[in-house]
Amino acid sequence: MVTFLVIVLFVVIVTFVKIQDIKNTYEKSVTNYLLHEQGYEKNEIKSVEGIWRFKLPAFYTVVVFEDEPFVQYIYYAHNGVKQIEYSLTYEGIEKGIDETKLKHYVPFDNIDKYKRVE
Repeated sequence: MVTFLVIVLFVVIVTFVKIQDIKNTYEKSVTNYLLHEQGYEKNEIKSVEGIWRFKLPAFYTVVVFEDEPFVQYIYYAHNGVKQIEYSLTYEGIEKGIDETKLKHYVPFDNIDKYKRVE
């Protein structure tokens, strides 16, 4: 019985450590993308947080910029980094922020992916 509990505990710890490692990897990938490919300065970025959840996609990254604290930009770092959506906080909604007022939103364009080539 004790051996079984030790094995279960070991599996839980290894899983937790692996999840944290992947989250950190995604945070670093998105941060590097923003700084080196998109040209942002470090002081323009308020936070970059790797997220894990049970639903798919399991891993993504939330970025908040200093000049838009009421907007959370969602990035995927699977096979390259892409901004895929945004989310407004309740304060942002109350302030009347909408998509037309977003400073860092880059619409994800899937249309060309399905475009028929003739």
